[in-house]
Amino acid sequence: MASEPKRRLGRGLDALLGAYPAGGNAGSEPELRVAAEGGRRTLPLDRIDRNPRNPRRDFDDEELAELTDSVRRHGIVQPIAVRAVGDRYEIIAGERRWRAAQRAGLHDVPVTILEVSDREALEIAIVENVQRADLNPVEEAKGYQALIAEFKYTQADLGETIGKSRVHVTNTLRLLKLPPSILEMLEAGTISAGHGRALLGADDPEKLAKLIIAKGLSVREAERFTQPREKKPAGRKDVRNADIAALEKELSDRLGMKVALHHGASGSGEIRIGYRDLEQLESVCRKLRR
Repeated sequence: MASEPKRRLGRGLDALLGAYPAGGNAGSEPELRVAAEGGRRTLPLDRIDRNPRNPRRDFDDEELAELTDSVRRHGIVQPIAVRAVGDRYEIIAGERRWRAAQRAGLHDVPVTILEVSDREALEIAIVENVQRADLNPVEEAKGYQALIAEFKYTQADLGETIGKSRVHVTNTLRLLKLPPSILEMLEAGTISAGHGRALLGADDPEKLAKLIIAKGLSVREAERFTQPREKKPAGRKDVRNADIAALEKELSDRLGMKVALHHGASGSGEIRIGYRDLEQLESVCRKLRR
């Protein structure tokens, strides 16, 4: 895997699909034919199967109904990307169009046939859905987990493949550590991925999740319930003056994070830097290394 070229970083789906070789000879099978208009290949719907590895499981009925109406009126404008699997074809990208075509009663659909491996098919499915924001946070996390478990990706390589930061991949995967009841809330859109990350630090995440929903708490407000209260070591008295307060503010402004200075009477003390997530932690580490 590491020896393959990282050709997909930051690319749109059309460019990504174009990076793979086309397969399937239009004259090799009677079911595979070239449409009269535009030379597009078409396949019967009953020869096409959904991709069992597609991370997307939830398809909004209202959105699918709108797409079905569009397909009835205009047909399928963008071909469905498929690959040959035995004597059938498996969807790589375009399951919503395939479902809408079935609802619209079409017999044939335009296709682009690609020669890709299981891993590449899963990559494309994830990239397509992530770029179009079609995956809920749990589906996205499970898609990343499948690539790591089945195809031995590192989080850094996965981030580069899908055009996301390693921190984004890490934060998304961490959501799978939440209790099943909260994962259901994320899937339903009742709470956001940001809320989910805040809940990871809660003593009782289910109780806090219910509070978030009941009071409509923002992510920042939810984070306040998970931050431990600072306790001063016994016997220590802070010496606060205008210089210390000014220095604390200057450091906070430069880092873009909350900085607390505890300066003791003996001249010793400590600096505390509060970070919101792993991305902020990496940011302060980069600055310290410089």
